[in-house]
Amino acid sequence: MKTLFLNPPSFGRFDSAGARFAATRKTHSLWYPAWLGYAAAFVPKSKLIDCPASGINLKKLLRLIKRYELIVVYTSTQSFNNDLAVAEAIKEKHPQVKIIFTGPHVSVLPEETLKASEAIDGVARKEFEETVLEIYQKKPWSKIKGLSFRKRKKIIHNPNRPLFKNLDKIPFVSKIYKRDLPLKSYHLPFTLHPYLAIYAGRGCPNLCTFCLWPQTFTGRIYRKRGVANLIKEVQWIKENLPQVKEIFFDDDTFTINKNWVIKFCNAVKLLRVTWSVNARADLPYFLLRKMKEAGCRVLVVGYESGDEKILKNVKKGVTIPQMKKFTKDAKRAGLMIHGTFVLGLPGETKKTIEKTYRFACNLDPDTIQVTIATPLPGTEFYEYCKKNNFLTSSSLIDRAGYQAPSVSYPHLKAETILKAVEKFHLRFYFRPQYILKTFRTALSSPTETKRILISAWEYGKYLLS
Repeated sequence: MKTLFLNPPSFGRFDSAGARFAATRKTHSLWYPAWLGYAAAFVPKSKLIDCPASGINLKKLLRLIKRYELIVVYTSTQSFNNDLAVAEAIKEKHPQVKIIFTGPHVSVLPEETLKASEAIDGVARKEFEETVLEIYQKKPWSKIKGLSFRKRKKIIHNPNRPLFKNLDKIPFVSKIYKRDLPLKSYHLPFTLHPYLAIYAGRGCPNLCTFCLWPQTFTGRIYRKRGVANLIKEVQWIKENLPQVKEIFFDDDTFTINKNWVIKFCNAVKLLRVTWSVNARADLPYFLLRKMKEAGCRVLVVGYESGDEKILKNVKKGVTIPQMKKFTKDAKRAGLMIHGTFVLGLPGETKKTIEKTYRFACNLDPDTIQVTIATPLPGTEFYEYCKKNNFLTSSSLIDRAGYQAPSVSYPHLKAETILKAVEKFHLRFYFRPQYILKTFRTALSSPTETKRILISAWEYGKYLLS
């Protein structure tokens, strides 16, 4: 079966297939469609099309896909209605094609997904590489684990497929990126450009109630690639994609296994590449220093809130004093920090929002991301909001694809949370202290200058619009 892996056309700068929260970004930001890429690496002679990255609209897409027999679509809660409309347009034009939906949203709601439209032939639940491979191999659908499908108007849910245990058996996704994707279209405000995103592991044992992937997609058991296997891919990237300035390891928390990190640092140091990771704010100074010496440039750190009670409510497992010490140590080690914060979590008030803002200013990370707390199906946070009638009837995104509030408390309305997010960004970035620090960073190297100017230009355009 000639197979296409598809991130559908949507809003002009809509970030979906690789992002934990799908939305249009306020700055030039686009994640790689990594999950589709890994699955494409399993299927011989397949093709990956990322429509937002390639500027492909629905009209052009319908011309491109006429020769395919199987189309695998990665969707999200935010993009589901759009992706469903794309699937129906494909089915109308090419009724013979089989369309499979994947992603956290449909993994949690396979029944509802298949009932939504007959244009969707099946749902490949959770980690879907082998599920899709067996469809491609024309194995009877009734025998394919992890697959939900429609049979004579009856919806069938096959048993779950076990999660991958030996990640070293998964092909290098970087080879698919090189073959199919416009690498220069992918950009993050905190990485050097162009960057590349791959996984060193899957799953996360931490218990954060709002975090999407561990609860709905990859599980609570952390599985890691062998150091030798990962180094081979880094070496391949260095030799075959010399234009890449930075490799981002997008594991939920790259630094869980500290002994593994030490072994990786000892090996990757010899390659002299620049890399960055998601990190938890509980690492000791000696490890931070070792990571810096091995080429690590940026840590993406989920601080979430400056209020201890809120952190306990969401089972963060890291305290305010730990975060302060970690941040001080990371800076001492010479590492940059992209700090992420969430407004609207259980226990939030106007006072705690201000407290979190002052906490962020005190930490003074190099860049920040402030988002609206979003209860997504399958998460403990969603069940909490549903049980207490805190969910609003509004969409998770607005008409332009930007994040919209979907939770409202009796003491803190959705509109207040939305305005607080906008105000938080403005107050943080327009501090004289921050402007001076950023100016010094921009002078440190041409690549940093380029990164900062692009982000500033894009954010300025957003503010003017």
